[in-house]
This record gives sequence, C-alpha cells and structure tokens, in this order.
Amino acid sequence: MFNHEPEGYECPFCFLLDGGDTDLDDQRDIVLRTDLATALVAANWSRGNEAHVLVIPNAHHENLYDLPAEYGHAVHDAVRAVAIAMRAAYPECAGISTRQHNEPAGTQHVWHQHVHVFPRYEGDDFYHVAPEFRVSRIEERLPYAELLRRRIAAGRVLVRDPRG
Repeated sequence: MFNHEPEGYECPFCFLLDGGDTDLDDQRDIVLRTDLATALVAANWSRGNEAHVLVIPNAHHENLYDLPAEYGHAVHDAVRAVAIAMRAAYPECAGISTRQHNEPAGTQHVWHQHVHVFPRYEGDDFYHVAPEFRVSRIEERLPYAELLRRRIAAGRVLVRDPRG
C-alpha cells in the first residue's frame, strides 16, 4: 500500500544489514543491533546537528504503512535507547528530535523504513532554517559511534525483546 520503491531497487540498508559497506554506510557505523532493529550513525549530517542516528527494521519494509507491529515496537525501543545514549554521551546535547518520512512528498529518499534521531542543542534553529547537509567521512563518524556503543553496552540503556 502506498509504495514507491522502483522495480529492481537495491536497498542500501538491506545491503548493510547483510554485512556490506557502501560509500555512505559502513559496518563500523552500527551502534546497536537487536533481532529486529539496527541503529547506525548516519552519513548525511546537518550543520549544527552532526552525528544523528538512523534506526531501521532488520527486515525490508518500505515505509510506516507496511511496517508490522513487532518491527515497529523494536524500532521504537531502539530509537529510545539511542536517544538516551545520545543525550548522555554527546557533550552539550540538550534534547532529542526524531523524524520519520514516508513517500516522495514526505521526503522519503531510501525505500526502507527508518527513523532519524537528532541531537539537539540550545539555539540550534533546527526547525527554523533549511538544513544544510553534507556527507561525513567514516573517520568523522567513528568517535560518535564508539561513544554511543559504549553508552549502550554499559547497561544504562535497556532494549526489551518485543517477543517477550
């Protein structure tokens, strides 16, 4: 229902989940992986809110409309875990915003459901200015990924198993 994925689409998130690396995503970007969801530091950074995280279901579902409840719950739990870790690990982080886009008019660009988790800072004007995105290098992302992995592994963030 409401799908726009072109025929023959090669999903970069599925490729990453299968162990591959792309020009934008690297296995070292992954900060959390559960049976049903994965979180990774995003390659596209917006000025003033660098090192945001993407949370994706581990099975290919194009958008929110197609996402089975168990994957939705797992993605939400991973978003929460990342938000808590990000808030604690990033210096000066004063809050968190999340975004999830569906369909071309909703500015969805990758045809695999995902949620953006953005660190927020006092006076960052996140919603008041057009974002300026740039592609980060893996070397820039690694310190953030390591911070988040350590925070999550320290046991201060709990991710429940949605199956009970």
